[in-house]
Amino acid sequence: MLDVAVIEEPAAAEAALDPMRSRVLAALAEPGSAAMLAVRLGLPRQKVNYHLKELERHGLVELAEERRKGNVTERVYRATAASYVISPSALATLSPDPARSPDQLSARWLLALGARLVQEVGALLGGAARARQRVATFGIDAEVRFASAADRAAFADELAQAVAALVGRYHDESAPGGRRSRLVVGLHQIPASTPGAPGGTAGPRPEAGEAHPHEPEAGQDDRP
Repeated sequence: MLDVAVIEEPAAAEAALDPMRSRVLAALAEPGSAAMLAVRLGLPRQKVNYHLKELERHGLVELAEERRKGNVTERVYRATAASYVISPSALATLSPDPARSPDQLSARWLLALGARLVQEVGALLGGAARARQRVATFGIDAEVRFASAADRAAFADELAQAVAALVGRYHDESAPGGRRSRLVVGLHQIPASTPGAPGGTAGPRPEAGEAHPHEPEAGQDDRP
């Protein structure tokens, strides 16, 4: 079982988002047969078996083993991954394009960058799995608590300069056999509803000297 699988096909995304099938998929974090799942979910076995076949058809569940019980063969299934991410490629022409309106201070542009990240890394994972190869990636996840909006702005400025310096040092447009890589750096407030975050209401908290997030300046409707 994979830790995370990326769903790229629209039909597979539709199957995963169906309320009943998503319950079946979640229940298959622990392998089970149609009869076992019917008991776990309190559903008729025939209905569970139908949804299992649809999930299997889209590669979301797989046969784990077959058990012979008298004259009956029990098929035990498991989910193909512990969790799933739906790639924006499943939305075809509706997926966001970061090149459409690049703006370093736009939360929507950051979201478009994240969507492209999911789409590209998902495609890499799919190709690597078929070729039985590994994908070379690198990630950083950190939290920082700013004393003020001014500190956050200063941090963003220093970070941008550091990234630009590193890119300038290592980028080689004429290197024979060079491979292009994409670097995405994002900075955003952690919603208060996120586990472990302070506060009990959803949405960002305004910092000292900063407008309330629901009362933005003109033209800044989507900026943090």
